[in-house]
Amino acid sequence: MPRPRKPASPFRYFNSSPEVIRLVVMMYVRFPLSLRNVEDLLFERGIDICHETVRFWWNRFGPMFAADIRRQRVQAMRGTRHWRWHLDEVFVKINGEQHYLWRAVDHEGEILEIYVTRKRDKAAAFAFLKKALKRHGRAETIVTDGMRSYPAA
Repeated sequence: MPRPRKPASPFRYFNSSPEVIRLVVMMYVRFPLSLRNVEDLLFERGIDICHETVRFWWNRFGPMFAADIRRQRVQAMRGTRHWRWHLDEVFVKINGEQHYLWRAVDHEGEILEIYVTRKRDKAAAFAFLKKALKRHGRAETIVTDGMRSYPAA
């Protein structure tokens, strides 16, 4: 019987440790520093990397770290009682056709879910709410703009 494989680490082809990569990316994202400023700060701490390495790591690992932070944040928010969502829809044109972009935003301004449909009716609102609730759990209150399809859904 074959042994189950461990998932491959995204850091496997890099000579630096994952902790250093995370530190570099978080320094660049969290503080208003340029790539060269991050390079200088790390050099003072004994880590000699190029500013292009900082840019490469930011492009490669930034989305992964952001998704991880977002996932941890949603898990923490599920346990609170005062989680409030704001739902709205916006008209957008895609290839010259009018579509509707539905959004769920939490009380801290973080976009939770986005859904694009061709119609603006009960079925579209229901599909959007079903997707958002499945992914993020139940909210204490949901604030809408009073569109008739939301109460129906």
